[in-house]
Amino acid sequence: MKLKDKIAIVTGAGSGIGRAISLDFAEEGAKVLVNDVNQTGGEETVKIIKEMGGEASFFLADVSRSEEVQKMIATAMERYGKVDILVNNAAINTMGDSQATTEEDWNRTIAVNLTGPFLCAKYAIAEMKESGGGVIINISSVEGLSGFSNQLAYSSSKGGMINLTKCLAIDHARDNIRVNSICPANVETPMSSNLVDQEGMEPVKKYLLRKHALRRFGKPEEMAKIATFLASEDSSFITGTHIVADGGWLCGTSMDIAEIFGG
Repeated sequence: MKLKDKIAIVTGAGSGIGRAISLDFAEEGAKVLVNDVNQTGGEETVKIIKEMGGEASFFLADVSRSEEVQKMIATAMERYGKVDILVNNAAINTMGDSQATTEEDWNRTIAVNLTGPFLCAKYAIAEMKESGGGVIINISSVEGLSGFSNQLAYSSSKGGMINLTKCLAIDHARDNIRVNSICPANVETPMSSNLVDQEGMEPVKKYLLRKHALRRFGKPEEMAKIATFLASEDSSFITGTHIVADGGWLCGTSMDIAEIFGG
């Protein structure tokens, strides 16, 4: 029970990585405020947690809207009395280079993926400071560490998230607030499936699989274990950094060279 009696807010927790983190937190003893814009998915996450004997509740909010974020934090305080852990996981993905990306796509992606984590952190930190500290975990991406073709808005937002992590960690270390990020590669989530499982995308999926040295996509549960580590006292001397969980994507694996050696 590494998170016994802790209060956690997890955004984008209606499916995928956010749901897996919420479940793992609950299993480790945390009470979880589940957030999503998808009420059905969010309530399903809460239902699963309650069925496993945990405690959770749902709050519908768009993290890009300041007033909704403030209401979410206020609700957590009303229901549980404090906020110990914030996981900024909510995100959207838009495809396109500078010419194909519309201003609307750019603005919406940055609003959800970067402004949202800023707003959630801003208002959660105010409460964390009052209660003696806390932990913030930002779910970034390998795309925040390296440029990716046709992913201009998404990659830019995730790169910004990594520096947001560092700035928050520096600014609030003396408040006993630790801030770190996780950078996954492809993970088996609805967002990923919506791309690679479409008709005609088989070559893309095959290519992506072979870009991972482990020759598979990650699982949401694997990301959840990292989040639990970062949220717990096991990582008490870690702040302002990122953990890459990419199955070997960024270590320089080349599909073509690996093929030569039977990879």
